[in-house]
Amino acid sequence: MGIESQYVQYLISGFTLGSIYALIALALVVTFNITGVFNLAIGEFVTIGALTAVSLREAGCPDLLAYVLAVMLAGLVGALMERATIHPARKASVLTLIIITIGVSIALRGAALLIWKTHPYTLPSFVNTSSIGFLGAVIIPQSLFVLGLAVVAVGFLFVFFDFTFLGKAVRAAMMNKTAAQLVGINPGRLSLFAFTFGGIIAALSGIFITPITTAQYDMGFMLGLKGFVAAILGGVTNVTGAIIGGLLLGVIEAFAASCSFQGYSFTGLKDAIAMIVMIIVLLTRPTGILGNR
Repeated sequence: MGIESQYVQYLISGFTLGSIYALIALALVVTFNITGVFNLAIGEFVTIGALTAVSLREAGCPDLLAYVLAVMLAGLVGALMERATIHPARKASVLTLIIITIGVSIALRGAALLIWKTHPYTLPSFVNTSSIGFLGAVIIPQSLFVLGLAVVAVGFLFVFFDFTFLGKAVRAAMMNKTAAQLVGINPGRLSLFAFTFGGIIAALSGIFITPITTAQYDMGFMLGLKGFVAAILGGVTNVTGAIIGGLLLGVIEAFAASCSFQGYSFTGLKDAIAMIVMIIVLLTRPTGILGNR
């Protein structure tokens, strides 16, 4: 493979992984804009979606039904989390609410460990076709589904926010929560929607990425962290920024992991790169690429 083909390969890998970061960042940004709270348990919903789908398939459930039920369960867990932990503490400080989400994250990860142990699991690719050649690089068909999911999610949000009553209510609450309350918009219901939506998006991400990366009980921790970095990178108040931040982070990781210096590969520093990027962004542009100054 020539050097140009290698660059194309890194770019494709970066966009594939970046699409997952973007989806998680999207869920975080929507939740943050409605509730003012970062749901730091979002990564655990990736795990719930992926491993529930695995268990349902092993129990004999058809693939599509298993995926739909797994996504619905993750959405239900998100709704239960909001009603059981966030809603009762809605008058507490933002810091308290964020600590609550961290506690929920630890509890969900522990439950996942009890249920699924430490074994790695996988799901079959959505289609059984061979890899596709593109400019000398190789594209795994499942990668196209991951990219497609990101495109569909963005399109759905565009339609939802611009053409539905609930979407306009969410936008109103994102712009001015007090004014939204004055015109009859219930912030409690929007908060419930935000956590349910986040669970659904994260679960879909887990199901789509598992045929490529496999799934374990702790897979959501690092993905949630990368999604958080992507949201910071793009701007925590901007949905478009979340998408750009996720894709950018994925590409940066892919290219950085391919670098080496005097025979030492940077692959092991792949996860640290996200943290370095976040620190640089916070120091130079705290509002992110598309955030308001």
